[in-house]
Amino acid sequence: MNPNPEPPPPARDPLIQRRVNAMVDARRPQRWNWYAIVRPLDHRIATHADEPQTPEKIRSLRYFWLDGLFAAISENFYLGFVTLFALAYGASKGQVGLVTAAGNLLGALSLFPGARLVEKWGQRKSVVVWSGGGISRIVLLLMALFPFLLDQPVLGVLLIVVLNGLRAFTANLSNPAWTSMVADLVPRAMRGRYFSSRNVAMGVAALVVAPLAGRVIGMGNDWANSPVFGYQIVFFLAFAFGMVSTFAFQRIAEPQMTEEEARPHQRGDLRRALRQHPEFIWLVISALVWNTSLQVAAPFFNVYMVQSLGATTTMVGVVASVSSLTSLIGQRFWGRWMDQKDAFWVQMVTGFLIPFLPFAWIFITEPWHVGLINTFGGFWWAGYNLANFNLLLVMTPDDQRSRAVALFQTAVFASAVFGPILGGYLADAVSFQLIFFLSFAGRMMGALIFATFVVRLYRRNVRRSL
Repeated sequence: MNPNPEPPPPARDPLIQRRVNAMVDARRPQRWNWYAIVRPLDHRIATHADEPQTPEKIRSLRYFWLDGLFAAISENFYLGFVTLFALAYGASKGQVGLVTAAGNLLGALSLFPGARLVEKWGQRKSVVVWSGGGISRIVLLLMALFPFLLDQPVLGVLLIVVLNGLRAFTANLSNPAWTSMVADLVPRAMRGRYFSSRNVAMGVAALVVAPLAGRVIGMGNDWANSPVFGYQIVFFLAFAFGMVSTFAFQRIAEPQMTEEEARPHQRGDLRRALRQHPEFIWLVISALVWNTSLQVAAPFFNVYMVQSLGATTTMVGVVASVSSLTSLIGQRFWGRWMDQKDAFWVQMVTGFLIPFLPFAWIFITEPWHVGLINTFGGFWWAGYNLANFNLLLVMTPDDQRSRAVALFQTAVFASAVFGPILGGYLADAVSFQLIFFLSFAGRMMGALIFATFVVRLYRRNVRRSL
C-alpha cells in the first residue's frame, strides 16, 4: 500500500465550464446545443436592422437564412449535372436543349397559376412548402431511383425530360408566393445587408458542394461500373438536403399580407398598374432579351467542356467552385456599393461586364481556361443577382405584386424555352462558338435596354413623386 497516495484530481466546477464555454449548457455536456449555433446567427441578423426587431421576426429571418443555406446545398448537388445525366444516357445536343427547354416551358406555365393560388388561398407559406419545398424535391428522389428500374437509353432521356419538367413546374408554382412573402418578411432597410449575408452562406455551400458533387459522381460511376450511378447518389443527397430546407422554411412565421395584396383581384388590375409603372414593362422586356441570349448558351457550357475540351465531371465541379469562391468576395463588394449607390447602378455596371464571359468562351482551348472565366464571372454575377432581386422587390406594384412577379418570371422562362432549343440546333448545325457569340451580343442588347429605358423612366417617376 502506498503511504503517500496521490490526491484525486479536483472535480470540474460547472461554473468554470459555463464561463469557459458560455454558449454550451454545462448540465448537458454530451448533447448538441442548438442555441450555441443560432444565438450568434440571431445576433448577426439583428445587427443588419436599423430598428429593433421582435424575437419572432428575428427567429423567422434566422430560419429563412437557414432555408437558403440548405437549398443552396441541395441545388449544387444536382442543378449543374442534369444535362450531363442526360448525356450519360446518350442524349444528343438537341435533346440536351430539350431537357432545359421543357423545364423552362413548364416553369413559365406555372407562374400565373401560382399567383392565382396566392390570391385565392391567401396562405403563401403553404404554397411554397407543398409545391416548391415538397413535390419538386420528391421529384429529385424519383430521379435518383428510376435508373434502378429502367436501363433503356431512349426512355431514360425521355424520363429525364419529364421529371425535370415536373420539378421545374412545381418549384416555380411557388415563386410568386415566395417573392411576395419575402418582400413582407425582410424589412426594406436591411435587405441589402441581410441578403448579402444569406448569399454569402449560399456561396460557401456552392463552393464546397459543387466540386464534391462532381467527385461523388466520378467515384460512384467507377465503383458501380455504371455511367449513371454517381448521378443517382447526388440526386438523393439533393433530395435529403432539400427537405431540411423545407423544414426550415416551415418554421417561418408568415407575415400578414398588406391591404393592397389582400384585396381581391379584379379583371384589368394588372394592366392598370402597369400603365402607371412603364418602367416595370421595360424591366420585363430587358429581362426577356437578356435571358433569351443567356439560355442560348447556358445549357451547353458544361457540354462543351466535356465533349470538346475533354473535361471530367470532377473538373466541371472544380471550375464551378471557382465561380462560387469569387462570388463570396463579390457579395461583400457589391453589397457595399449597392448601399452607397443603388441597385440600378450595380446592375448597369455588372450588366455591361457579364456579356464578355460567353465571348471569352470562343477562344478557350483547355478546361482550366474556364476557371479564369469563372473567376470574373462569379464576381460579376454576384453583383448582378443581388441588384436584380432587389430591383424586382422595389419595382413591382404593391397591389399587384404576385401577378407582376409572375409576369416577370414568365418572360424569363419563356425566353429560356426558345433559347436552349435555338442553341441546341445551332450547336449541332454550326458550332458552339456561334452560340457563344450570339449570347454575348444578346446580353449586351439587354443591358442597353435596361440602362436606356428602365433606369431613366424609374428615376423620372421618383422625381415626379417628390
